[in-house]
Amino acid sequence: MRTSRLALLLLAGPISAADFPQPVATKPAEPFAKELSLVKAGEYLDGVGVNWTRDRQCITCHTNMPYLTARPLLKGDEGWKEVRKYLEGDVKSWATGGKPRGDAYVVATAFALAFNDAQQSGKLHDATRAALDRMWTVQRPDGAWNWLKCAWPPLEHDDYYGAALAALAVGYAPGEYAKSETARAGVAKLKGYLKKTPAPDLHHTAVLLWASTKLDGLMTTAEQKTAVAALKGKQRKDGGWSLPSLGAYTRRDADRTPNDPNADSDGYGTGFVTYVLLVAGEKPTDASVVNAVKWLKSNQRASGRWFTRSLSNDKAHYIANAGTAFCVLALNAAREKSNE
Repeated sequence: MRTSRLALLLLAGPISAADFPQPVATKPAEPFAKELSLVKAGEYLDGVGVNWTRDRQCITCHTNMPYLTARPLLKGDEGWKEVRKYLEGDVKSWATGGKPRGDAYVVATAFALAFNDAQQSGKLHDATRAALDRMWTVQRPDGAWNWLKCAWPPLEHDDYYGAALAALAVGYAPGEYAKSETARAGVAKLKGYLKKTPAPDLHHTAVLLWASTKLDGLMTTAEQKTAVAALKGKQRKDGGWSLPSLGAYTRRDADRTPNDPNADSDGYGTGFVTYVLLVAGEKPTDASVVNAVKWLKSNQRASGRWFTRSLSNDKAHYIANAGTAFCVLALNAAREKSNE
């Protein structure tokens, strides 16, 4: 069913695959860009986001889910609309016997569509509502979801992230969906889970902080301030953050070594934390944000991406895809533009 649906999408006339070339392989030694280019960032995000959707025919937390949040903010081709259309078609298929690839897939789809609705139209699309409604049918009694545990931290790693992402999905959903009759019981169970289950690391505390700005009752004001201070406390002297400093993660390499919490600043750590701080109310003029923006503007790579080393292994570094999306979100929230 997924293949035939994709074929219909292509027949409907999306931009040809040749217009979205795959970026060069993600390598730590890739040269830095001479200056910030949001055009190149958009081209990179198109290359990974559209092609992932066409090739894999699914949504994933590290590539096309964040792609749908960041790419609409940039000028140029609108490949994100093809990804959006694919997700809408996938949700529609669930009502006619199609099966999602898992509970996590439902939550990720609901978040991507809800965020895009809030960003683009301010209205809840029928497909978004259907994805959100489906989300409650696979919620566990404890308020969480059975999440992907692929040993790909921090996203496909544990149940807590899935619950926090579901809170974001509900929080972003326009039209006060969170207060609807369909959502009320599920939201209550979700809030109960997040209240009684401590965030396992600072990364997930940051996700909860982000969600708390969209859905009431997840953090007190004091808890939000504590989270902001903890995030600022991890900022490095160069203005960036490193993802390994946000949690204790063990690699899947042969020797299963821990990631270095003192590793260099990277795209995901810097983009994600900067964006969350801005959403949580920090001003673009805040010293931490100013220094972070300087790092972002001087650490883009020639391909348009911002590099982040995988916390798992050195085969693909897919986390750089999500990291690049967060860098775009952060720069947009800080009202930064490139010279194009």
